[in-house]
Amino acid sequence: MATKGEATKDNILEIAQSIMLQKGFSGTSIDEIIVASSITKGGFFYHFDSKNDLAKHLMLKYRHDDDIFFQGLFKRADELSEDPLQQMLIFLKLLAEAMENLPDVHPGCLIATFTSANQQLNEEVKKVTADCTLDWRRLFSQRLEAASKKTPPRIDTPIDVLADMLSTVIEGGIIMSRTLNNQKILPQQILQYRNYLRLLFDAN
Repeated sequence: MATKGEATKDNILEIAQSIMLQKGFSGTSIDEIIVASSITKGGFFYHFDSKNDLAKHLMLKYRHDDDIFFQGLFKRADELSEDPLQQMLIFLKLLAEAMENLPDVHPGCLIATFTSANQQLNEEVKKVTADCTLDWRRLFSQRLEAASKKTPPRIDTPIDVLADMLSTVIEGGIIMSRTLNNQKILPQQILQYRNYLRLLFDAN
């Protein structure tokens, strides 16, 4: 069970993430987070040394939550098929369904939020943000590599590039969904990537 201090820190992170996804890193002030969190300035600086320190902890939490989410979907996919390609296709279907079932348009991505404020971030935050992106590449590459070994693609395609394409589809789908206020765009883009894999690997 979380201590009072841990609960307060988690609450600050949740509120800060919500505000930053709406207003961006540059457009969000520490004072605004303090007011929204109903804490004192001293309470904020007890948990975080600076705005960059807050950003680092936000990205670490985002990275952790993403890992749990993706691994959960892959676990379900693995339970439904023993074939690596089918597992990847099932994962994409489950991911699209999860995005379609969100209560509203996707709230946004911290990676895109922080990247747009790159000049204001210190090297530590930039590294954690890059590491999060590389986590996606490694996870997707591992699955795509297993699929390609059993079912070789019809066109020679570097696995890392194919993995990065999925990351691009997700990030781009989030931006398009938010820009056009259309929740359906993100799951549709994920399913189009799924169709591309079906054609690339000649899946039935």
